[in-house]
Amino acid sequence: MARILVAYASKKGSTTEIAQVIGKELLVNHIVDVEELGAVTSLDGYNAIVIGGPMYMGKMVGDVGKFVRRHYNEMKKLPVAGFIVSLAPVSKDPAQMASAQKALHAALDPLHPVVETIFGGKVDPAKLSRFQNWITKKVKTPVGDFRDWTAIAMWARELPLYLGV
Repeated sequence: MARILVAYASKKGSTTEIAQVIGKELLVNHIVDVEELGAVTSLDGYNAIVIGGPMYMGKMVGDVGKFVRRHYNEMKKLPVAGFIVSLAPVSKDPAQMASAQKALHAALDPLHPVVETIFGGKVDPAKLSRFQNWITKKVKTPVGDFRDWTAIAMWARELPLYLGV
């Protein structure tokens, strides 16, 4: 049985919930740890890694890039999958999807994930600061929960094929 790490960054909890669903799906046939990036001190014993985080202001949160740099020597020997949480799928705008994909690649560089995806996120005004709410209204950001739980679960179920575990 393979041991898989699902490591994630989250600012408002939406990505945490996505990582937990991915971990739950993988638990069916694997040993899985779902950990916030900062809690991971070693990758010893893992056969594969899944890394994810949210996109803010056109970039994936900085914790992801720091994690990759800190553990690069270990990860370059393992299959890695990546996901980014963004509102790009809500817009269905190819340019926004390309921007999210570019942000994911930049954060995971120099790794080359065996599979990657973009998930819709969640914007909850109650969890935003006054300034963030003001910006959200000003740029007409869609508000709501845009996570597709079926798509997330399906992607997670297919991961072992891509990761070779």
